[in-house]
Amino acid sequence: MHDKKNIRGTTVICIIRDGKVAMAADGQVTLGNTVMKSGARKIRRIYEDKVLVGFAGATADAITLVDKFETKLGEYSGNITRAAVELAKEWRTNKMLRNLEAMVIVASAEKQFLISGSGDVIEPEDGVIAIGSGGPFARAAATAMIQYTKLGASKIAENALKIAASICIYTNDKIIMEEL
Repeated sequence: MHDKKNIRGTTVICIIRDGKVAMAADGQVTLGNTVMKSGARKIRRIYEDKVLVGFAGATADAITLVDKFETKLGEYSGNITRAAVELAKEWRTNKMLRNLEAMVIVASAEKQFLISGSGDVIEPEDGVIAIGSGGPFARAAATAMIQYTKLGASKIAENALKIAASICIYTNDKIIMEEL
């Protein structure tokens, strides 16, 4: 039997720059010290391809949250801010959802949020948000690129993930990218 805390792997980053949003994720999933899968898809387009979601954590938990978020988007006519807040409230107060082990990034062309089970709905000030085991590395790399280059959102996301993969053993360089 494996302890849930030994399940690691995922780096997801989202960049908003110059009217574009790019979300990228690596494909690695590990169990303990073993790579279980190298090409997992951790980002999706939802709501008529107008919103991107990326997730880290237990896959079944994350997909449950993505489905709930998409339902909230429908309820609130595509208002990503309202849907994010309502998902966070439900996640925190619903007894079943409270035990889900995942984090979610959601983004439209104008806004991006990190949503967590502790009720956090965080909108970054600099257009950069990242989650997962390599998230801090990817975020640091992206922040530097935003400040010191003129690269576009997708190039920053791709390069930041490559840098994270070179540092974090739970992140690989099999990158999936979506852009709006």
